[in-house]
Amino acid sequence: MKRALPAFWLIVLLTVPLWLQDQYILHILITTGIFIIAAMSLNLLLGYTGQLSLGHVAFFGIGAYASALTTLGFDIELFGVRVVHQPWPAIVGLFAGMVVAGISGYVIGRLSFKVRGAYFVIVTISFAEVTRLVALNWVELTQGPLALTNIPPYTLGFPGLGEYTLWNKTAYYYLVAAVGLVAYLVIGRLVGSRIGRAMIALKENETLASSVGIDVTRYLVLAAVVSAAMAGGAGSLYAHYLKIIDPDIFLFIYTVMMVIMVITGGKGTLAGPIVGGIIFGFLPVILRPFAAPAVQWILYGGLMIAIVFVLPQGIVPALERWLANWTGSARQPAGAMAGGNPKSRDGQ
Repeated sequence: MKRALPAFWLIVLLTVPLWLQDQYILHILITTGIFIIAAMSLNLLLGYTGQLSLGHVAFFGIGAYASALTTLGFDIELFGVRVVHQPWPAIVGLFAGMVVAGISGYVIGRLSFKVRGAYFVIVTISFAEVTRLVALNWVELTQGPLALTNIPPYTLGFPGLGEYTLWNKTAYYYLVAAVGLVAYLVIGRLVGSRIGRAMIALKENETLASSVGIDVTRYLVLAAVVSAAMAGGAGSLYAHYLKIIDPDIFLFIYTVMMVIMVITGGKGTLAGPIVGGIIFGFLPVILRPFAAPAVQWILYGGLMIAIVFVLPQGIVPALERWLANWTGSARQPAGAMAGGNPKSRDGQ
């Protein structure tokens, strides 16, 4: 059962464009998938190290802008020196966005992990606001509120088959699904390793983890770098899919969306951000036909509060407990029948 279920969902994931004819729903799937990747990256920090970053959207936006500028090119003057960059292929922008976001995660991690609790949250929020202001006011580089436009789509090269440009939604769906699957496997492999166990130990009891020789700053910074790089990759996907980005990509609401996906789905679980992302990614689509925008937000918030109160650990942990109880109760009668009644055996 445990092996068949992942295979089933993988088949469903790969065949969606074959039976889904509604292009709008496919668009929602793509954008939801991009934010699920960003939520998975946040879960690495929040769920496995216990560090709440409310500025995670900064890495998402940095990846988007770095990827777009790598692809579009730029000509600016920096400290009296003219800097010219010629356009590179869009697929290079994906890796450039991840690298720049990862470096940003390293710098912010080294600085912000010297503090904890509310101070860490304030540092991350401030960093996100600073990046938004830079994107808004550095008009020579980012075009400011006028936005970066005409961002080209990715072009993939296949040996012997030439190049393929991802113009349509089906191609982008498979690209987002592939990147999401890679991110899922990387996080799963990481948290299942010695590094992941050290991160979880820091979340459970940082003082005790330090006393047994775990380097707190080292593992927290490593988590920040991996998390930021993944968020930057999601930002690159977002920029090249919509083909336009502006400073609004750094809005705080996007971080809130990621946090909601992680908390409601189940922080510290691999499937949590995916389940939470699907629910809250498609909820506006479900509510739109019969609810006004204001009512949609009320219902959106009401559902989130209900999930947090009824399932405080999230949907995935609750489903896992229910499945364990169900399989346990299903096996118990069989075990009792196999073991027989001790009294009847004694009587015989």
